[in-house]
Amino acid sequence: MKRYLIAFLALIVFFSSCVRKTATVERPKLVIGLVIDQMRWDYLYRYYQKYGNDGFKRLMNGGYNCQNTMVDYLPSFTGPGHSCIYTGSVPSIHGIAGNNWIDNHTGRNWYCVDDDNVYQVGDTSKKPSYSPRNLLTTTITDELRLATNFRSRVYGVAIKDRGAVLPAGHAANAAYWYNEKTGDFVTSTYYDTAYQNPDWLKAFNKRNLADSLAKQNWTLLYDIAAYTQSTADNNLYEDAFKGESEPVFPHKFSGMAKADRLGAIKTMPAGNTLTLEMAKACIDGAQGGKLGSGTDADFLCVSLSSTDYAGHQFAPNAVELEDMYIKLDQEIASFLKYLDKTVGKDNYLLFLTADHGGAHNPQFLKDKKIPAGISFNLTDDLNQYLKDLFKKDVKYVNSVLNYQVYLNDTLLKDNKAFNRDEIKTAIRHWILDVMPKKYMVPVSYVIDMEDMNKAPIPEPIHRMAVNGYNYSRSGCLQIILNPGWFESDRFTGTTHGNWNPYDAHIPLLWYGWHIHKGETHRVVNMTDISATLAALLHVQMPNGCIGKPITELVK
Repeated sequence: MKRYLIAFLALIVFFSSCVRKTATVERPKLVIGLVIDQMRWDYLYRYYQKYGNDGFKRLMNGGYNCQNTMVDYLPSFTGPGHSCIYTGSVPSIHGIAGNNWIDNHTGRNWYCVDDDNVYQVGDTSKKPSYSPRNLLTTTITDELRLATNFRSRVYGVAIKDRGAVLPAGHAANAAYWYNEKTGDFVTSTYYDTAYQNPDWLKAFNKRNLADSLAKQNWTLLYDIAAYTQSTADNNLYEDAFKGESEPVFPHKFSGMAKADRLGAIKTMPAGNTLTLEMAKACIDGAQGGKLGSGTDADFLCVSLSSTDYAGHQFAPNAVELEDMYIKLDQEIASFLKYLDKTVGKDNYLLFLTADHGGAHNPQFLKDKKIPAGISFNLTDDLNQYLKDLFKKDVKYVNSVLNYQVYLNDTLLKDNKAFNRDEIKTAIRHWILDVMPKKYMVPVSYVIDMEDMNKAPIPEPIHRMAVNGYNYSRSGCLQIILNPGWFESDRFTGTTHGNWNPYDAHIPLLWYGWHIHKGETHRVVNMTDISATLAALLHVQMPNGCIGKPITELVK
C-alpha cells in the first residue's frame, strides 16, 4: 500500500511540474532591436581586422549571421526601412512610402511620422509633433503587447524621431528621440497622456550629455596611418562641418556655439554613445522596474542614426566612416557587457540589422574609372517641358520624389481638359530620351506603376517596385537610374534609395536567447525579420507581414 501511495504522489509531482512548465510561454526577458542606419553589409568585413572581440565579432562569431539579407522594396530609405523591419511588410501595405511623400488625394506633402494632433511633451507652443499614426499595420512590438495583454513593455530610442517612433509601434509605452535645439531626448503627447516626462528622463536630460560629449571633439582613435580602408583625409568627396575650412581631423567643436555643437553631435561617433547611454537609462528607469526584470518579455528598439548622418556627409570611403565604425564596435561591446550584467547573458535576444545601405560617392567612382554620376532634381525642367508641349501654363507634376513622379492629380483627375495618359506618355519620353541627352543622366527604366506589367523589367527590380508602390502615397511613374547613379543636390557625401546591392544588401545578426552559432548564405529578406521574431516569441505575426521565419537560426 505504501508503495502505491509513493507512486501516486510521484505522479502528482510529475504532472504538477508539467503544468508549471506549460503555465507560461517561454520567452526571453528582453528583446533588443539594434538598427544601424545606413550600414552596408560589407562594413562587417571592411573593418573586421580593426574590430575587437567583444562587439561585432562577438555577434558574428557567437551568434547567427544571415549573410545575404536584402531590402525587397523601393525606395530604400530610413522610414520605410524601420517600418519593414518591425512590420515584416512593405510600403505597398504598411504605407510608409518614403521619409516623405505626397498624398495623391489631397496634394499634401507628408513626413512619415507627422501628426497634427499631438505635440512634444513640455512644448507650450503645442506645435504638431510625431507619432506612428501614418503606419497602417501593426508591428512585432504591437503584437507582443497584444499577446501579453499589454504587460510587456515596449520603448523606442533614437536620435532620429522616425527611428524611434516607427519601430516602437502604435501600442508602445513610449518612443524617445533627440531634440538638437535643446540637447534633450523628448517624446510626444501620443504616448504621455500625463503630458510630463518621467523622472528618469528628466534626470538623464539634466546630465547635458550631448553638449559634454560634443565638447570632447572628434579625434581619431589611432594614428591616421592605421586607417588603411579609407581615402586621404583631405579630399573632394566630403563636406566640412560648420565652421571648418576643410573636412579633416581633428574636428573641433569645443569652440563652437552650443547650438552648433548640439547639432554636430548627430554626425559624430559620440552620437552613438549618446544614444546607447539613453538606451541604458531607459532600461534602468522604465516604469514598472528595469526592462527585462518582469515576468513577461520586454522590447527595446534602438536605432543608431549617427552612422547615416556621417555617411551622407563623408561617403563610405572616408576616414570618418572607418573611425565611426571602429568606435561603434567598442560601444556595442560596452552595451553587450551592460546587458550581460543587467539582464543576464542568456536572458536577452538581440538582433542587429540596418534600414538600408549607401552608395559610393559618384565622383570617387568616376575618378577610379567606374561608371557613376549624380542627377539633380529636375521637377521644374520637367514641368516647363510639359507646359511648352501642351500649351497650358499649369503645374502638371507636383514633384519628382523618391525616384517617383507625382502628378498634380488634384488638378488633372477631374479636369476633362487634361488627358492623364498623354501626360504620362510625355513624361516617360522626357525621362528616357530628353534626360539622357540634355542632362547626361542615364535612365535604365521608367515603370508605369498603374500598368506595371507592360514594362519588361527584370527581377528583382520589378518585385521591389511593386512592393514599394502605395496607390495613395506613391508616384505613378518609377524611375530606375543606371547603377552608380543617384539623385542629390550636391557632389559630396552619398545617399541611398535604389534597388542596387550597395543600397539593398544589409547585415542581419542574431544573438543570445535560443540562438545558435552559425550562418546562412541563402537569400533572406528584410520582411523575414519580424516573422522570425514572431516565431521565437510565440506571438502572432504583424497583420501586414509577408515574411517567413528564418528557422535555421534557432537552437
